[in-house]
Amino acid sequence: MRWQGQKLGDVDAAALPGLEDRSNVLRTVTTPAFAGMTFHEVLWSSALSHVPGASRMPFAWTINPYRGCSHACVYCFARGTHEYLDLDGGSDFDSQIVVKVNVVEVLQKELRRGSVEHETVALGTNTDPYQRAEGRYTLMPGIIDALATSGTPMSILTKGTLIRRDIPLLARAAQRVPVDIQMSIAMYDDDLQKAIEPGTPTTQARLDTVRALRDSGFRVTVFLMPIMPHMTDSVEAIDTALRRIKEAGATRVIYGALHLRAGVKPWFMQWLGEFRPDLVSSYRGLYPGVSAEAPKGYRQWLAKRARPLIRMHGLDGTHEDDYPVRGIRASAPHGRPAPAFAPSPTPAQPMLF
Repeated sequence: MRWQGQKLGDVDAAALPGLEDRSNVLRTVTTPAFAGMTFHEVLWSSALSHVPGASRMPFAWTINPYRGCSHACVYCFARGTHEYLDLDGGSDFDSQIVVKVNVVEVLQKELRRGSVEHETVALGTNTDPYQRAEGRYTLMPGIIDALATSGTPMSILTKGTLIRRDIPLLARAAQRVPVDIQMSIAMYDDDLQKAIEPGTPTTQARLDTVRALRDSGFRVTVFLMPIMPHMTDSVEAIDTALRRIKEAGATRVIYGALHLRAGVKPWFMQWLGEFRPDLVSSYRGLYPGVSAEAPKGYRQWLAKRARPLIRMHGLDGTHEDDYPVRGIRASAPHGRPAPAFAPSPTPAQPMLF
């Protein structure tokens, strides 16, 4: 691997930013507690990543303490990023995890320099900050504390139930800054979930985590993404998903169809050929060549199907095509959005959602 050389100080100009100097690889770790996984502990040059100005994302900064993800979601859009490390986007992405062990220290320095200026920082935009590795390295508590102490709002997207460990810390942080939490739960058929997201907690475990967050005062958004053509896009499937989401106490749903970027498509199509060979030709028609998005007509059809069901279940719903551009949800000292946290209720104070 281009970043795992043996010479200290050997610089590789073609390496991923932050990994040019091979001396920053501290060690490579395997342990019986994480069978089949390898952790590459690195010293990273920065914690905050700036989102390009042309991006539609509603945040300007992100933090990704890990590269690669043990959730092993076949459809994960980030798989292609592992190729920059001379690793493949298939089994390597699932099992070769880069850990930025100094991310908290670097973040604290960057926040003292005022890099963010009270703009929302998003976690979980590339790989999951609460994947299994977090149970070993415990980086998130330091990140949460650093952001809250500096007055920096945060947004967390995860499929990991390990976030329950940090609920008390997140509740304290939410007393100081806006804390927005989203749980990604796309599959409501247990067999499909195990096949396509083999490393994730079960759907029910994630719904229980939504409930735990809600009971602690958080207004949780569920990402019902990706919706899979011909697999999870029926009225029955969407209705079941929304009913369970509502019962778990979520207040909002963001939904959208499967994306298949170039770095993901070959791995996904390989899986599809093994799990649902009957759908291969349909998916080739929906995602021809280098096309990453489902056709506009399909996305519009999906929205017409989902919107009435969302209203019926009393949820606030947003299609990914209508996802807010930067500025709508980004926080500023004098323009903060409605809080994503409310204190736990007392007899005299009902919880407001």
